[in-house]
Amino acid sequence: MKRVLVVMGTRPEVIKLAPIIHKLRARSSEAELIVCSTGQHREMLDSAMKQFDLHAEHDLGLMQPGQTPTDLLGRALLALQKLLTEVKPDVVVVQGDTTTVTAAALAAFMNHIQVAHVEAGLRTQDKRAPFPEEVNRRVAGVVADLHFAPTQASADNLLREGVDPSTVFVTGNTVVDALRWVHGRVAQMPPLPAEMVPPGKRLVLVTAHRRESFGDAFRELCLALRDIAERFSDVQILYPVHLNPNVRAPVFEILGSVPGVKLIEPLEYSTFVRVMLASSLILTDSGGIQEEAPSIGKPTLVLREKTERPEAVAAGAVRLVGTDRAKIVREATAILSDPALHARLSRPLNVYGDGLAADRIADLVIHGSTRLPPFKPESFPASQG
Repeated sequence: MKRVLVVMGTRPEVIKLAPIIHKLRARSSEAELIVCSTGQHREMLDSAMKQFDLHAEHDLGLMQPGQTPTDLLGRALLALQKLLTEVKPDVVVVQGDTTTVTAAALAAFMNHIQVAHVEAGLRTQDKRAPFPEEVNRRVAGVVADLHFAPTQASADNLLREGVDPSTVFVTGNTVVDALRWVHGRVAQMPPLPAEMVPPGKRLVLVTAHRRESFGDAFRELCLALRDIAERFSDVQILYPVHLNPNVRAPVFEILGSVPGVKLIEPLEYSTFVRVMLASSLILTDSGGIQEEAPSIGKPTLVLREKTERPEAVAAGAVRLVGTDRAKIVREATAILSDPALHARLSRPLNVYGDGLAADRIADLVIHGSTRLPPFKPESFPASQG
């Protein structure tokens, strides 16, 4: 029986690993599953684990106030070395591009343990955008033995880097599996409270927290949101504000008293999905939301200069606007003012997954092969608007 250690540290990792964890737990006669939480982001991680009915056999509790990626990486490597010596897994499964991923992948490699990388191969080809995630993902890609690319474009990135083709598998993204699971649950919940979605108002959902935008760029982004709120009296901007002080300071300074803007604490995932479903437009710098929004047909403006998720941009469902104040306002105004354009951008697309990614990955982790065909997206026009 194969002993599988799944390591995660942030809310996005929990969301995307949850479907795999549940599939592996259901196959206990084939694999012994052990889950480790590094605690990289404490509160948001714990909430997500509760949402997905998960528990960790090992919690390293590494988060410290004011921690830097360097601090966390050093502590995580030491703690994971001790854990690997104790658990002795056959394979370590990591997801995405966090500091937890880098530490777990390197620690496993140093201990001659197989590394399986979920959501492998995403690239911007700019090591500082997103920072430090682009390098985190490349490090995991160098040491990984199994590469679970969500799309063919991601697989092609790996092949161009010289990765052995026999180790690269196009699985789709497990975020679609997770989104479908949560969607089925939230459909039975009562409507969102009026203070979140006032009657007669169109909802614009905002998430922004990218490290590379801190400073002047983040202030420009906030000023753009203020402009949009002032321009559209029928719009409610809802902004769950990240806990990072570099985000909260400019957000509350610039937007704290603006009519039509509601600043709230981060939402648990099921409530966040409900808000996405109720939104007319999403503005985000999140990677995961770039994948989720097209799956539920929500027009999206990405508040980044570059994205490692180009598929939805090619499909026309997502537009890159960066943090330029004028461009954000211009693009948001176009979508909010043109019903025909909004409708064209609102067709759900399975750009990133078909809901079977976790099944494929569980097969591959346990047996090294799967009977399911590789993920292929539906056909879509080069541009919808």
